Parts: sequence; C-alpha cells; structure tokens
Amino acid sequence: MNATVSSTVAVSAGKSVSPARRVWLRFKKNRRGYWSLIIFSILVVISLLAELVSNDKPLVARYNGELVFPVFTTYSEKKFGGDFESQADYLDPFIQEQFQKDGNWAIYPLNRYHFDTLNYFATAPNPAPPSADNWLGTDDRGRDVVARLLYGFRVSVLFGLALTFTGVLLGLLTGAVQGYFAGKTDLFFQRFMEIWGAMPELYLLIIFASIFQPSVGLLLILLSLFGWMGLSDYVRADFLRNRNLEYVQAARALGLNNSQIIWRHILPNSLTPVVTFLPFRMSGAILALTSLDFLGLGVPASTASLGELLAQGKNNLDAWWIALSTFVVLTVMLLLLTNIGDALRNSLDVRRKA
Repeated sequence: MNATVSSTVAVSAGKSVSPARRVWLRFKKNRRGYWSLIIFSILVVISLLAELVSNDKPLVARYNGELVFPVFTTYSEKKFGGDFESQADYLDPFIQEQFQKDGNWAIYPLNRYHFDTLNYFATAPNPAPPSADNWLGTDDRGRDVVARLLYGFRVSVLFGLALTFTGVLLGLLTGAVQGYFAGKTDLFFQRFMEIWGAMPELYLLIIFASIFQPSVGLLLILLSLFGWMGLSDYVRADFLRNRNLEYVQAARALGLNNSQIIWRHILPNSLTPVVTFLPFRMSGAILALTSLDFLGLGVPASTASLGELLAQGKNNLDAWWIALSTFVVLTVMLLLLTNIGDALRNSLDVRRKA
C-alpha cells in the first residue's frame, strides 16, 4: 500500500514539473555535460578577473604609511623613491626592495605578469623555458605564456559569445521571415543566400585587413556577415513546418497580427535547433578567430591571442612549451563546449525522460 501511494505521489510530482525544469533535469543527468558546464563557467569567471589573477602590478600595497592600489591606479616611479616620472615598473628590483623595508608591504597577484609585460630582468634568453618565475616559460619577446594564455582565453570566449549572439540574432530574423511568409519572400531570400554564400570570405578578410587597421570590432562585423546563414536554414525549416499548424491558425482567427504570431507562438516552438547549436556555434567562432590570428589576419598583434601563440610555437619549434600549452588550452576549451552541446541536445530530446 505504501509503495502504491509513493509511486502515485512520484507520478503526480513528475506531472507538475515545468518544461524548463524538465530540460534542466535531463541536462543535469548528463554528468559529463553538467560538469563541463561548471568547469567552463569557472574558467570564464577566472579569465574575466584576469587582472586580479595575473598582473605585473600589486593588488594593494602599503608605502610610507599610505595604502595604494597599483592595479587600479597608475603611480610614477617617484612615488616609491625613484628618480623618474614614468610609470613604476613593479618588477624592478629597486621597487621591490622599497616594499620590503620596515612598515612597507605589497600583495601581488598569483602570477606576477600581465599579458604584455616584458621581463627585462630574466636570466635566460627568450623564449625562456618554464621556471619558478614563468611557470610555462616565455615567448620569443619575453612575455609570460601563462598570462598570454589567460588573457587570450578571455578574448576568445568573449569574441565567441559576441559572434554567436549576432549570428543567432540575424539567423532568427532571416529564418523567421523566410519560413513564415514563404512564397516569393522565401524564394528571394534563398537566391540571395546562394549568391552571398558563394562570396570568398577569406579573400574578403584579406582585402579588408590590408585596407583597414585590424581590430576585434572589424573582425566581428566581417564574420557576422556570413555566420548567420547556417542557423537561418534550421529556423526557416521549423517555421515552414509550424506556420500551418492548428495553434497558428487559431491565433490568426483570433485576430493576432504577423509579428505577434511569430514572436509569441511560432518562435518559442522553433528554438530547439537554436539552443542546441549554441555551444557548437561558439566553438566554431573560437576556431575562426584562432585560425585568422594564426594567419596574421585577426586581432592586432598587441592583443593576447591563442592563434598568435600557435604561430609563435610554429616559428619556434625548439620552444615546445609555447605550442604545447596553447594546444592544451584550445583542446580543453573546445572539448568542454562540445560536451555542453551534446548534453544540451540530449536534454531537449522529448523522447528522453528526466
């Protein structure tokens, strides 16, 4: 009797679970995807706080009875007993000695290098192998590889999110218009996409890179012009299937206009391919940025970049730590995104039970 009551309560509770909660339970059941999401989120948070984790400036210091915050404020060398008005170099042994005097102290980040810091006081020639000061060595310009990887990871993730957002927005808009109105509208868009998709994207990037100064914004705009077409096809197919279903015809009969029918009724039922492909689209955006940086067509040279590190590894094969560490970071990043995408795809499968 108790077993029957328990099963009845369990069934009733299962029926009361909302669709969003049911998707989350399916996602959480996939341990690989669930833990990949947690690990990736932790890595993203750490990269967003990169200035507090890897920096050549102290987080907080006490000098001559005054608290200073070099990581947030720029101080001259004269501030700490130097002779020049230029910005203080906190890797300079003289400045470090000043903080070691009586009553003075400084708290440094975990890694004492910024992504563009040149270690002028290194004892080994560049690129230097891993050491106690540079955990993964330095590149051919004397910059710390750990710092370059951390800041490059942040640039890749933020660029991937931005490119994914713009691609999804354009893909949803064009796919919804094609699928809902169909007919001549759909025919026109299909012919336009065939012509637009035939344009040589790489050649255009090379041309624009030679005309304009490379920047993250310019690269984002150029890649967004072509990154929406794949998703647009999936959204179009869902809209073509749903536009003639009973609930859409009922909405028309109630007097709802086209925009209300699209955004309130059809779009929520056509988001499965959009949500499913989000991690994979982000992986593709990160790979695109890395490839362009590797070819020298991406972000400016002063920006931390995983592709630029790979190019340095290719040019300095004896400095194995550069290519190996960058390859590991890229592999882990893409593997985590792939696991999240697989788990998300399975969680949206209505044939699975939570």
